[in-house]
Amino acid sequence: MPNKYSPVKNTHLEVRLITQRSLTALVMMGILALILILRLGFMQLAQHTLYTTLSKKNWLDLIPLEPTRGLIYDRNGLLLAENTAVFSLDIVPYKVASFPKMLADLAKIVALSDTDIAQFQHLLKQHRRFDELTLKLHLTEAEVARFYENQYRFPGAIVKARLMRHYPQGESFSHVLGYVGRINLDELKEIDTSNYSGSNYIGKAGIEKFYEDELHGAVGYQQAETDASGEPVRVLNQIHPIPGKNLYLTLDSHLQKAAEEALAGHRGAVIAIDPSTGQVLAMASVPNFDPNLFVEGIRSQDYQALQQSPDHPLYDRTVHGLYPFASTIKPFIALAGLNTGVVTAEDTIFDPGWFRLKNSTHYFHDWQHQGHGTVDLHKAIVSSCDTYFFHLASLLGIERIDAILQQFGFGKATDIDLDDELIGNIASPLWKKKVKGIAWYPGDTLNSGIGQGFMQTTPLQLAAGVATIANRGIRFTPYLVLAQQTPGKLWVKRKPTALPPVHLNSESWEAVITAMQDVFDSPEGTAHRFSQGLTYKIAAKTGTAQVYSQKVNRRESTLRANQDNMPEYLRDNSLIIAFAPVDKPKIAIAVVVENSHLAGTVARKVLDAYMISRTNNTTSSRGLSAGSRLDTLDPADKPRDDVSSSAKHEGSPNTLNNPEKNYAF
Repeated sequence: MPNKYSPVKNTHLEVRLITQRSLTALVMMGILALILILRLGFMQLAQHTLYTTLSKKNWLDLIPLEPTRGLIYDRNGLLLAENTAVFSLDIVPYKVASFPKMLADLAKIVALSDTDIAQFQHLLKQHRRFDELTLKLHLTEAEVARFYENQYRFPGAIVKARLMRHYPQGESFSHVLGYVGRINLDELKEIDTSNYSGSNYIGKAGIEKFYEDELHGAVGYQQAETDASGEPVRVLNQIHPIPGKNLYLTLDSHLQKAAEEALAGHRGAVIAIDPSTGQVLAMASVPNFDPNLFVEGIRSQDYQALQQSPDHPLYDRTVHGLYPFASTIKPFIALAGLNTGVVTAEDTIFDPGWFRLKNSTHYFHDWQHQGHGTVDLHKAIVSSCDTYFFHLASLLGIERIDAILQQFGFGKATDIDLDDELIGNIASPLWKKKVKGIAWYPGDTLNSGIGQGFMQTTPLQLAAGVATIANRGIRFTPYLVLAQQTPGKLWVKRKPTALPPVHLNSESWEAVITAMQDVFDSPEGTAHRFSQGLTYKIAAKTGTAQVYSQKVNRRESTLRANQDNMPEYLRDNSLIIAFAPVDKPKIAIAVVVENSHLAGTVARKVLDAYMISRTNNTTSSRGLSAGSRLDTLDPADKPRDDVSSSAKHEGSPNTLNNPEKNYAF
């Protein structure tokens, strides 16, 4: 009979199981220990530098130091752009637990506008969380004191003393200087972010934008020991920032303000150039704006007011304004006619007040209904005879008209040191076919000969063109920065950049310049009414560009009455190009006044300001004093009295009055 009792436990089996489990645990523990030892060895040896750096970052911080932005002066040392000290409230986002709560609490001790908060929230989306972002600029002393009393409540918020851009001349110089503003997302993608790690602002327009690299400088750094809250305790090492360069412009502040005052109440532009160097002496676009509004971030209502103004104050007419040449084109057409031999200075036509192409029934009217009678080239320029230039344009053809204009730089950028310069348009049959999709007609050539039709230019191009006439063909690139200076070092002057000259015979130059002089001097001259009291000689050419086409009574002695009865924005634009003195030109100008006939008045005021008034004025300065260092720079080469001449085209007939041509008029 089997044993009815079974064993309660198997001792040998249990011992075997415990032994196996213990060995497995020991092996696993050994493997884990080995992994731990290898990991520690890897971290201690292979990654020693990394973890040493991370360890130091627990008590060291690298603080970027913003470089001081370079100052901008005029040629006499008048300060145009400076840096002023302000207190700002900055936020380091990663230290803030709740932005809504922090902003609500801060608003109780610091006046925060909706614009401040909106701009800060915009910055949050653009920057990294450990970047310092400005919440409010220009804290008052009382606000600074209240913040320091409550600073413990706002981790991540700090008050910093910083330098802010300021334009002491206000609206004056605004288009040429431009302005700085907060760096936006598109700009962040293009700039060297490491060099802007301490900067929130960048040049947005004008000189501030074009010379951003020179004005900004290079960022510096502080290696600082920090406490448990991340606040600096002491500076261990420092790399000083490199300040931006100071710029001295070619602009004469007295002349600039004279130009702006002459244009006051109107829309227009004035460019004045030294013909012997290409230095821009004045560059005024009116109306203008206050660039200080843009530095801190312009309010939306202020920006909308500027944008929606019918006067377009943000529009720089000097380089962005495209205008018909009008009659200012006539000296250039005359030079083409003389130099190619198509016409001589003695050739005459009879002007009955209109011109008609052969086999055409269309009449091209002169601005003077009764005509100018017998007209030679001199009289045609002095009295601005359209009929003469209709004839001359028909003889030259559009190809030779285009060729002479291109030699003077029209239809291409002048390469002035500003961004976004427009190039205008020198019309041609190929251009019209490509852009308009229709053929070129002989009438288009006639319109081009008096600066109408498809021809467009900028005031800057006109000024550069008349400067070339003043120089008898010698050309220079217009430029705005006269010298650069690294703080503590000597300035470096820019040398004029010569361009390919316009090679015409000296007789052509003198014939046209003499006629331009009589535009002021002769009683028949279109600018004679502006010549009273002149003590120096001016050579000029006026122009009137139609804005709105209307039917007028051609039998009226003047068309002014038609203009005065029209709405202002539909009235003609007036233009003038001029240089003085005639024998040794020191200044060449171009003036455009929109919807007004006052270009001649403006030109006379500007020329007087340079030729007469400037000698009786001194310019105060917080930079260089007037007449000091920059005025002692080596003078640029003076223009020669003439240039090498080129022969007339052989066989080109002087047939402006040739009966074989059989032109009807």
